[in-house]
Amino acid sequence: MSHFTDLAHQYIDGEWKPGSGSWDIIDFNPYTGEKLASITVATVDEVDRAYRTAERAQAAWAETNPYTRRLVFERALRIVEDREEEIAETIVAELGGTRLKAAFELHLAKEFLREAVQLALRPEGRILPSPVDGKENRVYRVPVGVVGVISPFNFPFLLSLKSVAPALALGNAVVLKPHQNTPICGGTLVAKVLEEAGLPAGLLNVVVTDIAEIGDALLTHPVPKVISFTGSDKVGRHVATVCAQHFKQAVLELGGNSALIVLDDADVDYAVDAAVFSRFVHQGQVCMAANRILVDRTLEAEFTEKFVAKVKTLRVGDPADPATHIGPLINSQQAESVSSLVDQTVAAGATALLHGTVDGNLVSPSVLTGLAADSPVLSQEIFGPVALIVPFDGEEEAVRIANDTPYGLSGAVHTGDVERGVRVAKRIRTGMIHINDGTVHDEPIVPFGGEKQSGVGRLNGDSMVDSFTTQKWISIQHGRSRFPF
Repeated sequence: MSHFTDLAHQYIDGEWKPGSGSWDIIDFNPYTGEKLASITVATVDEVDRAYRTAERAQAAWAETNPYTRRLVFERALRIVEDREEEIAETIVAELGGTRLKAAFELHLAKEFLREAVQLALRPEGRILPSPVDGKENRVYRVPVGVVGVISPFNFPFLLSLKSVAPALALGNAVVLKPHQNTPICGGTLVAKVLEEAGLPAGLLNVVVTDIAEIGDALLTHPVPKVISFTGSDKVGRHVATVCAQHFKQAVLELGGNSALIVLDDADVDYAVDAAVFSRFVHQGQVCMAANRILVDRTLEAEFTEKFVAKVKTLRVGDPADPATHIGPLINSQQAESVSSLVDQTVAAGATALLHGTVDGNLVSPSVLTGLAADSPVLSQEIFGPVALIVPFDGEEEAVRIANDTPYGLSGAVHTGDVERGVRVAKRIRTGMIHINDGTVHDEPIVPFGGEKQSGVGRLNGDSMVDSFTTQKWISIQHGRSRFPF
């Protein structure tokens, strides 16, 4: 994997260089344990240089005709299409994504690049009336300046591009910090694609580093005006707090504990298919995953039997094998924590219809039922292949259980009556919810984000304009104002 070594650098001001820290981040393949690359960490000084570089480069970029800016993203799209196979292999190797998952991530990455092309032309000014004679009010949409992006390990290529490309298309510069488990897919690969697409030097800078080295420097630095963070609610709370103290906007896409609800008139076989995909795609390491599967008691026996039977057919193993459904978790801590969570829940009285085993970072699926209503596992996000089946009696109870969580990201309702599904969906406190479908969806122009501890703000489409531009009022007095003194 020679291209791993080529990309194992910091990318600041158009230059590929090692960091100046005193230690290295080691990038491992989570399935084989093979060392893919080592990257010397960026220090606080490099973070400062990245932000100062971005600030300098941004002024000219903001003045660049948006029709010219959009060409970069058209070329980036072609590069991703041309290198699709190579990028897919990188996703498989660096994060243990299956071939199916890599294809899914790349499909969405291309859709978001297509949308970035459109976004360059999206900001519109307005002229508003004034109560003062002779006065004209103009409202301009202008770039915020510099955006800091912090991306996660589960869909790193997509979720970095998803903030980076729109922020750049709208006339900003960006400093990107990928997750330390996915520095290539989430960081330097994105930089390489945009560099080859002709993005001027300095507009995108990538710092591969860790809080242990830089603390909060990425958040507290005076240059960035907006921080776009995707990750856990625990870290998100910290990001929000620090941003507020420094008068920065934070766009937060955080964890979830989504419910997939199967009402008594649902198509059981179809609901089973939707639930299995929504829980086990990418080993369950998805913020929108169906963490809880709520089933009307009249269907519980049939649903559970079919669900377990289908889960038993999922193949766990080498993510490079196209027949594999479930690859490794990102690292051994995740594998151990998911496994011990299952053991604790069973010890506390839950029934394991399937009890997963651990082999390296591979964790096979668990299906748990008979959970106590106050079981801690019901209110937390499980980033792994563990399904919880919870029966309910009627719609009211389904809504109550679905809402009984600190999260509100996604969800699904299965029913034979679409409008009934919509009525139930409206009562679930969540940012996104899908009728007769899975819980894992993302589309370029639909507002994406969560309620409660699942985040603040929205991404995609017009929400990108809201997140990455600001409004400026310029008034013109064509006549003469009268001043009282």
